[in-house]
Amino acid sequence: MFDYNFHWRPVFKSVPDLLDAGLLTLQVAILSMLIGIVIGLGLAVIRMNMRGPLYWFATSWVELARNTPALFQLFFFGFGLGAFGLHLTPYTIVLAGLSFNCAGYLAENFRGGFQAVPDTQRRAGLSLGMTSWQVYTRILIPQVFRIVYHPLTNQLVWAVLMSSLGMLVGFRELSGETQFFASRTYRIFEYFAVTAVIYYVLVKLILLASRLLAVRLFRY
Repeated sequence: MFDYNFHWRPVFKSVPDLLDAGLLTLQVAILSMLIGIVIGLGLAVIRMNMRGPLYWFATSWVELARNTPALFQLFFFGFGLGAFGLHLTPYTIVLAGLSFNCAGYLAENFRGGFQAVPDTQRRAGLSLGMTSWQVYTRILIPQVFRIVYHPLTNQLVWAVLMSSLGMLVGFRELSGETQFFASRTYRIFEYFAVTAVIYYVLVKLILLASRLLAVRLFRY
């Protein structure tokens, strides 16, 4: 028989703490995306234009990020580096793990974006006396960001959701904070139900902000 008694009062009292943890989740996801964008662009350019050690380094990064579990990557930064005496804080572990993963996925998105831009534009820029740096920053990269805009949004959503793995390395983001309160009050269902709503709202806000930004950026 179903005899579970719901008690929502302790959960509602903890909502401010859960919301603060939600903001921490959003913060680490956004930071990991920014780091991933910078590194991902570099990896994409290296894979398209270079050979030798740098090419193999960039290729290895992309292959490891895309073909190993995110949890494995998180544990590498959390426990693997500890074997060499490098002990990171839970926040740094999650930030490093998500940044590593985002950079690998975004590198392939950026590479596809670069390939979608006609090569005649690059040659035209060089023929006008522009340096390669100017061609990339003023001609190619702005167009690439427009092409990969929606995949970037999806990656940010992924980073928000995957940050929940941080609870396994002691990071008190939204899932970690929920687990902490649930283990103290034994209100497992109630806490995780409220947390699911918070995650849902966070994702919907990201998607809404993405649409509004797209209308402003791409209205022409």
